[in-house]
Amino acid sequence: MSVAHTAVTPQTGPCGDDDCGIRDVLDRIGDKWSVLVVVELAKGVRRFRELERAIPGISQRMLTVTTRRLCRDGLVHRTVYPTVPPQTEYSLTDTGHSLASVITDLADWSRTHKPAIAAARARWDAEHPQDSMHTAD
Repeated sequence: MSVAHTAVTPQTGPCGDDDCGIRDVLDRIGDKWSVLVVVELAKGVRRFRELERAIPGISQRMLTVTTRRLCRDGLVHRTVYPTVPPQTEYSLTDTGHSLASVITDLADWSRTHKPAIAAARARWDAEHPQDSMHTAD
């Protein structure tokens, strides 16, 4: 850069100058609970307790928060039946189904490339012992 150069270099993201919503999507799919709920609902309609039993480790509060976020984002549809106590069912919307197929593709990619990634990590760790993460993968 020359001394006379004073222009600010524009910062563009993966979508160029427009807001394609990638950050919002990554916020949702970067959350493991959201991904697990979407994967479970891809199998069909589930009641709240069915979801809770199908997703090990999720608390009732976290499942409530997660399903609300997914409903707000238009990925999940919530149906409440006027029974005592109220029965609530969750299902994927068309948008949710399209996300489920992307998650499936990502899982397939992960399975396909897992050995290559493990080998690359082993090479890195051997060549850069001071920089290796040494985390359980």
